[in-house]
Amino acid sequence: MSRRRRLQLSLLSAGLIAVGTGVWWRPYLAESLSGLAPQGPGAGRTAASLPPPTEAQSNEAPTSVALPSAADLSRSADGRHYPLLPAEPAAIAALLAAVETALRDPETPAQELPSLGHQQQVIYRVLSHQEALAAQVRAGLDPRWQSVYDRHLEARRAFLAMHRSGPKATSLPAWIIIQPPAADTLIGHYKKAEAATGIAWEVLAAVNLVETGMGRIDGLSVANAQGPMQFLPTTWAQAGVGKGNIRDPHDAIQAAGRYLVRRGGLQDIRKGLWGYNNSDNYGRAVLLYASLIEEDPRAYLGLYHWEIHFATAAGDLWLPVGYNQAKPIPLQAFLQQSPASAPPPGSSGY
Repeated sequence: MSRRRRLQLSLLSAGLIAVGTGVWWRPYLAESLSGLAPQGPGAGRTAASLPPPTEAQSNEAPTSVALPSAADLSRSADGRHYPLLPAEPAAIAALLAAVETALRDPETPAQELPSLGHQQQVIYRVLSHQEALAAQVRAGLDPRWQSVYDRHLEARRAFLAMHRSGPKATSLPAWIIIQPPAADTLIGHYKKAEAATGIAWEVLAAVNLVETGMGRIDGLSVANAQGPMQFLPTTWAQAGVGKGNIRDPHDAIQAAGRYLVRRGGLQDIRKGLWGYNNSDNYGRAVLLYASLIEEDPRAYLGLYHWEIHFATAAGDLWLPVGYNQAKPIPLQAFLQQSPASAPPPGSSGY
């Protein structure tokens, strides 16, 4: 059985049904999608290594997507600001469709991808909290984007369901936010792990995304998990799992593939993901992100350019590359130092 077919069957058993040559998401017992098929521009493509556009492509005319901007917003060290959202649902839908299209277009210059990916991320983070607005935005989307939209929101809401109890954070973690390895370098690591273990590269990419934003977070979790794939040292030390450096992206991704196999991932990827994080919501969200990449590998480029956001009592704070805290820092002290991290009105979601 081919790797692609194994992934489709895994997604099918987890509530993601394969239709035609793409992957289609189905809400659990919520509604019937019989007769529908994926219509996004990547439906039917095979998964392949897709490095960012070449230098020649990067020198072409800028993308035609006009991202919302405000001259008075504070900016991060690389000159970017927190993405803004239009006020009207129809305008959000139009912006999102333009962003999704540009992220998948090989003619989009490489230097435009970080802002496009961040804009995509913030739209979905905001709408995941606002169901009425999200329904209005969906109604304004071209049908070809509705499956993509549904899966993004469902994945984000699955993570929110894992963390709904308890008060919002009043301090920020002791992390360093670093630039991740190049997108094509990471794809090489994922595909090497797939070849060695049989775990689909799209699943490994999705785990890397949700654990550390593709390796942007350099720091310990509350449970002392470490490295870009967030291994506990005790798990890394298990025979046949960790080899090399727990903090090295290549070594950690290979270990993740081996660990998912050990936890039963070749028989049932949901079981393997449960071993990674004991939550059905976790596995569901990972598989939803994996399905987006499997359907159209260029969707990976949007996810790769997602930034680190942290839900707090002051809103959804952006922690850009360069964030460096040796110990937790109170919110107000951090915001005085980094005003660009604060969400503008309408861009926090809660």
